[in-house]
This record gives sequence, C-alpha cells and structure tokens, in this order.
Amino acid sequence: MKLVIVESPAKAKTITKYLGNEYEVAASYGHVRDLPVKGGGLAIDIKKGFVPKYVIPEDKEKRVAELKKLVKKAECTYLAMDPDREGEAIAWHLAEIFEMPDEERRRVSFNEITRSGVQMGMESLRGLDMDLVNAQQGRRLLDRIVGYKLSPFVASKIRRGLSAGRVQSVAVRMIVDREEEIRAFIPQEYWSLDAKLISAGKRMFTAAFVGDETGKVKLTSKEQTDSYLARLEGADYLVRSVKKGTRKKQPAPPFITSTLQQDASAKLGFQSQRTMRIAQELYEGIDLAGLGSTGLITYMRTDSLRISAEAIDASASFIRDTYGEKYLPSKPRVFKTRKGAQDGHEAIRPSNPARTPESIKKSLTPDQLKLYTLIWRRFMASQMAECLQNTVRAEIAATQGEIKDKYVLFNASGYEIKFDGFTCLYGLPENSEESGKMLPPLSGGEIVKCKELLPAQHFTEPPARYTEASLIKALEENGIGRPSTYATVMGTIQKRGYVVRQSKALHPTEAGEVSTRLLKERFPNIVDLKFTAGMESNLDEIALGHETYPAMLEGFYDNFMATLTKAKDEMKDVKILLEEDKTDIPCEKCGRLLIRKHGRFGPFLSCSAYPECDFAKPIKPPRVETGIDCPKCGGMILQRTSKRGKEFFGCENWKPKNEGCNFATWNEPLGKERCPKCGKALFFQNKGAMAKCLADDCGFEEERPELKKTSAKNGYSKKKKAG
Repeated sequence: MKLVIVESPAKAKTITKYLGNEYEVAASYGHVRDLPVKGGGLAIDIKKGFVPKYVIPEDKEKRVAELKKLVKKAECTYLAMDPDREGEAIAWHLAEIFEMPDEERRRVSFNEITRSGVQMGMESLRGLDMDLVNAQQGRRLLDRIVGYKLSPFVASKIRRGLSAGRVQSVAVRMIVDREEEIRAFIPQEYWSLDAKLISAGKRMFTAAFVGDETGKVKLTSKEQTDSYLARLEGADYLVRSVKKGTRKKQPAPPFITSTLQQDASAKLGFQSQRTMRIAQELYEGIDLAGLGSTGLITYMRTDSLRISAEAIDASASFIRDTYGEKYLPSKPRVFKTRKGAQDGHEAIRPSNPARTPESIKKSLTPDQLKLYTLIWRRFMASQMAECLQNTVRAEIAATQGEIKDKYVLFNASGYEIKFDGFTCLYGLPENSEESGKMLPPLSGGEIVKCKELLPAQHFTEPPARYTEASLIKALEENGIGRPSTYATVMGTIQKRGYVVRQSKALHPTEAGEVSTRLLKERFPNIVDLKFTAGMESNLDEIALGHETYPAMLEGFYDNFMATLTKAKDEMKDVKILLEEDKTDIPCEKCGRLLIRKHGRFGPFLSCSAYPECDFAKPIKPPRVETGIDCPKCGGMILQRTSKRGKEFFGCENWKPKNEGCNFATWNEPLGKERCPKCGKALFFQNKGAMAKCLADDCGFEEERPELKKTSAKNGYSKKKKAG
C-alpha cells in the first residue's frame, strides 16, 4: 500500500478517485504541530538562535497516532499538502514527526485537483523545499514574538482581550488614519452647468460646461455660475467640431487571491473569510452528478497571473465553439505579473473551462455557484477579444449675436457598442470611464437649440472609508501581508473589536483608535507601512534562499525588546480608560462610579477606585426569548450565554446546581415544529444532522441532512439576535 497524506478529508476524497487501488489517501486535518497555545510561554529559544519548541496540540494527538500507524504499514508515503509555504511547512512537520529520512520525504504538489492535475503531481516528485519551510517558520516566529510580547502590554494598558499583530495592527492603523482624514476633511464648494440641447434632427442631448474663450474654467461659487448664466441669455449654440473614433476596452486579467476577494466583496457581498472558505471547497472537490468529487478551480492562494498553455488552448476551443472565431483575440493574452509576486502557481481559473456554471449548478450550494460563476466568467473573459466602441465628441460654443471671439464652451460625448467582445461575459473593468449613450448625428457648423440650462451646486466628498475589498487592495499595493493572510487579518481585526463593519464600510472603534495611537507613539515601526512591507520582503528573501530566518529575527528582536522595555517603564502606572467603558452607575460599596471591564468569563462591572475598593459584579446578558416551551417543566426556553461566551438554550427556570429546572442544551430549537410522538419541542443536533426530541420519556429522532451545513434556521441565531 502507498500512502498519500493531504490536509483535508474533502481533498482526500477527490484525490482517491484519481488514484489506483494501491493507494490510500489520508487527511492530517491541517497543521499537526505548532508553537503551544497555552502554558508553553514564548516557546522560542532566543539565546540558541531562535529555535522553536513545537508541540503536537492535544486535539491532534489521536490523529497523529493514526497517521503514524499508516506510515509504518505503507510501502512509501507521499506528502501532498497545498502548494504554498503553509502546505510546505505542514509536510515538513509531518516528516519530522514520522522521523523520515531525507530520501523518503516525497513531496507532491497539485495545482488543480483533477485527473490530469493529480497525475502530473504524482509524476513530478521532489524533496521538501526547506527555503519555503523556513520562510513560513520565520513568519510564524516573528508573529509569535510580536503577538506574545506586545499583546499583553496593549491589553494591560487599555482592555483585557486586546491584541497586537504585525499585519493586523497596520491594517487597523490604515482604517484609523482614513477616519482621521474624513474628520479633518473640509468640503469645498463647486458647481456644474449642463445645457440640454436639441439637434437639427430634433433629438435631445446634454453638453457640459468646460470654460470660455480664456480656456478651461472651474466653477466654484453661485455668483460665478450666475455670471455665466447671464452671458448665456439669448445665446446661439454652434457645433464647432465633431470628432469620431473607436475606443478599445481590454478585459481584466484572471483572478489572483486579492482580486478575487475584492470582486467577491464588491459583486457578491462576501467577506474575505467566506470567499476563501468557498474557494477552498471548489479547489478540493465538489460531488458532481455522474462524476463524483471533482476539483473545480486551480489553487486559490496565488499572486501570479500566469496561465498554462493547456488552459489557454482549452478556453480558446470553448470560446470558438460557443461564441465564434470573432470572439477570440488575434493572439492568446499574456498578463504581466506584478513585481514582487512569487509566481509559484497559476492565476485562479476553472480547472476545466468547458465546465460552465450552468452545467453544474445543481451540484453546488448557492454560495459555491456564485463564486464559481465569478471565477469562470472572469477567466473566460480574459481570454476573449476586446470590446470596441464607436465614440463621438462634440465641442459647442455659445455666443451672443455677431461677437464670435467671446463664447462659452460646452462639450458633449457619447459612445455605442460596435462589438461587445469580452463584455458579453464579464462587463467592463472597474474604474472604466464611460460617458453615456451615443450622441445624435451632429456636424461642424450646425446650429443647435438650448432647451434648458441646469446649474447645480456640489461639494467635494471626503475619502471613502475602507471596505474589506479596498483595504485588501491597499495592503497589497503597499506590499503588506500575503494572499494567504488577508482573510485572517480581516476576520481578526473585527473579532477583536478594533473595527466594525457597517454596510461594507470598516469603521474603527474607540479601542481601535486608542490602541493605534498607543502603538504609533510607542512602537512606530510596528505600525509603519514601509517597515512592515520591508519585513515581507525579508520573508520573500528567505523563501528564495537568500537569507536565514534567525538572521532576520535577530535584526528585529533587540530593537523591539528595547522599545518594549522602555514603554513598560515609562507607562508603569498608566491605564487608559475608554469612554465606552465608563458608566454612570454608582458603586454599591463606596459610591464612586463603576466601569466596564472584560475578564476571563466575559464583561463585568468594577469600581473605578480599584484596588482601593474591590466591589465588582457580573453584567447580565439580555433576556432572549424563543417562544418555545421547555420539554421538562413547560417554562419558556431562553437563549443564554455561558461564562465562556458560548451560546446555549436553557429553561427560564434554570438555575445553577439544579436549584430549579435543570434543562439546558447546546442544540437549537427547531422553531415551532413539534415532536410527532409526544408533541413537545424538537431540537436540531448539527453533528449527525438530526432533529431530536429531548423530553426524558420520548427519544424521538429523525435525520435532517438538508440542515447539516445551514443549522436549524429557526430564527434564534446570532445574526437574528444581533440584528
């Protein structure tokens, strides 16, 4: 038996289909070794050259033991993790755990989980790329040092639970800086002046004011605009010139990780973590009717725009057969990958261009279908002919009688589609400038009539707040983070309470602003964009084998620790109280005001005079009623929160230590649905996808596979409550 180890069971299921009976495919379920989360301290031996002390997490010990048995029985073992730094590190950790000799460390990479992709990967065996492994270790240790050393300092000075991170803190700083720009923004008044004109052929069109005989003029006040309106009273409008042309619009390149997240946010409203989770599912394999588990897209963590010759040929054949030869460009498109990109994998594309979204939609969830459609259309459009537009631009002068050297100038422009090309699939790229529909036939020297003049007052707008899409774009442009990190960063800054998302826009919280101010004052390098981008470049140099991670860490560590020590000394007695944590509730013990604090078991109220006064009491969560009767005593089931912040459902008569009704469950009630056996409430158990009656004397249960991934949808979810 030959053993192939991958990260996920979904990927294992797909690969099994393409390998013979002599292979067994097993999943590691992600990382099997890491720095300890609790109780292990920093777990990096600084004095010995930044040597990490890895451990096997408790929840992975059983899986590792199972894999060890399989490896011992196997004729040979292949390490087939994802083709990136993280995947390379997982493969190395497994090889270290299994104590594999170098010659037995067989590394396999799959750019796509298809028959040809798997076959190509198995035929292209290689050893472990230790440069990639070391780059991953360098990032992991660097982030550990920053997070482990700096997070407790930030939390101690502001609020328990706050953290700092090498990339997340820069992302928050960018959001905070943008908010400060918006607050400091002073609107500037400006005016526009449009003329509704009628051509000789009795067709109406609009022209915009651009200036007068002196050149271009910017209208900045009502008085200035009124002076031009006075000049235009009774004026004659003459078409001075008409310019016609053809404009070419080129398709956008296929997706890389950052642009996929940006477009999924803008077009589908997906947050980054949701996008990457769905993309991972499409890459690892979907059960297609008649085909079984099939990988639908290439690897989704990439910053390269390279496309394989096979994919170009396959897409050309599909376009030719479906749309016709005229929809193909004169030669295949090649997109230039930006400087600094790693170019380890192809751009994100469908693994089989002929597999249209329509042909497989019955096998996909709604979210999977939306994202696959976006990827498929973007890639196919990138291989199609350009869009051609007929354009026209007319210059119109308004004069008074015979005085031709004094005039007010207007411009009108428009276009019409001559050939739709790629836009039949994906539309025009963002930021394309369009001027409207085609103008009516006009000729130089033609007199047109003015039906109406439309002055309008405007004010300049402040810069827009970042959305997840625009923040990812800005991080990428500044060389901060890497494709695989963006989704995690977006989730972390919101989960930690530094940022809130409102109608897609990211707003900094008070905690985000105060912590950013603290870091800018005390640790300017940590939140400096250029410094952080420089660290990313150092990690890239490690991946190329040009630098070692201990040398990189040594250059960072001493200065960082000196700055931290100084900050601790100078702020020894400083505690920053957030306005949102202040209350007007008097202390029951001494009368001074209480403040909100955050402890291990959630928020609580504490006397502002602590430690002089030690009064404290918990903050009770709001009562969330479900309207469902308790199956034990008939009281109402409430949605409750445990001391550790996890939600559960319990009777309103529930009390600790069984002093009242002791009914409590993690399972959600299935709305108003009743047990067909005893008539009491039904509850949904996600593990096993079961509808269960929890009455002591009943025992009814029924499979509900349609609810397995979507939960019970009963209306008592976190989203419902938060809304």
